[in-house]
Amino acid sequence: MKAIVYTETGAPSVLTAVDRDIVEPGVGEVRVRLVVAGVNPTDWKSRTGAGPGQKPAFDEVVPGQDGAGVVDAVGPEVEGIATGDRVWLLLAQHERPTGTAQEFTVVPADRVVRLPENADFDLGASLGVPAVTAHRALTVSEDGPSRLHPGALDGKTVLVAGGAGAVGHAAIQLARWAGATVITTVSGPEKAGLATAARAHHIVNYKSGDAVARIRELAPNGVDIIVEVAPAQNAELDAAVAAPRASVAIYANNGGDAVSIDIRPSMVGNIRYQFVLLYTVGTAALEAAKHDVTEAVRAGALPVGESHGLPLHRFSLDATADAHAAVESGVTGKVLIDISAP
Repeated sequence: MKAIVYTETGAPSVLTAVDRDIVEPGVGEVRVRLVVAGVNPTDWKSRTGAGPGQKPAFDEVVPGQDGAGVVDAVGPEVEGIATGDRVWLLLAQHERPTGTAQEFTVVPADRVVRLPENADFDLGASLGVPAVTAHRALTVSEDGPSRLHPGALDGKTVLVAGGAGAVGHAAIQLARWAGATVITTVSGPEKAGLATAARAHHIVNYKSGDAVARIRELAPNGVDIIVEVAPAQNAELDAAVAAPRASVAIYANNGGDAVSIDIRPSMVGNIRYQFVLLYTVGTAALEAAKHDVTEAVRAGALPVGESHGLPLHRFSLDATADAHAAVESGVTGKVLIDISAP
């Protein structure tokens, strides 16, 4: 089979196409024939490491956490997954040498989730990191739900910073499906159009006018949950628009690696700052997200594509380096790798 690998950290050029044997699944493992893989910022950040030319965690790494395809073989002691099942994957390469940038991948069974019949492989490959991260961000509030379903966020107002990104897009859709009023901030008209297509109730252009005043106008009592992509830039805004006992769920460090928080306003408001990293959220959070995200997909609440607010950018498996470069450059939308026919 064809696989894309790297043996040292560095630029996208370290990615090389090779032929490798198809591996048999072991105890508790499943082999999936991949149809589409997703590329996320975590993929290129892992590839670059702390600097170029360093040895990665394994002698040879196949990148890629997300993907969708068809179960090709099932190892011993696997229940609930059968050969021929259409599935989506999450954390395929976490603590493992091989991920989804290859024709077949072997993963633990708990990282394989059945894909509802109404969902195509593009959607399946777009879930994983973005949707599970968004689910976690929406369920860490002290006064909010630990699970998402229709009505779970009734009466809540959610602010999604950077609603045109993949996680922001999933957060808008999941929050709306769960009953929240959704406000999102964007940097311009093009991204405002995408946030509108994702069905955010209100869009605020933070580069034109007073964003705090506009958000407060839309949510006079404040915002209950903030899904934050750029805490270094938005800390002051977050504190100014947060409702009492609000949660700020921080899942990225866009705009800076350090954040300064004015203690008194946060203390007076009993604001909770919750950092979110998919790899350490714990088993319970992952299991909840797998179930709830799948139900949202089944309900048609998580569509992708430009008409739904998340443009898709397609690359072949041989062009995985270009796919990584596109994500690293900050392309708006979701980058997918076409691997095989459905």
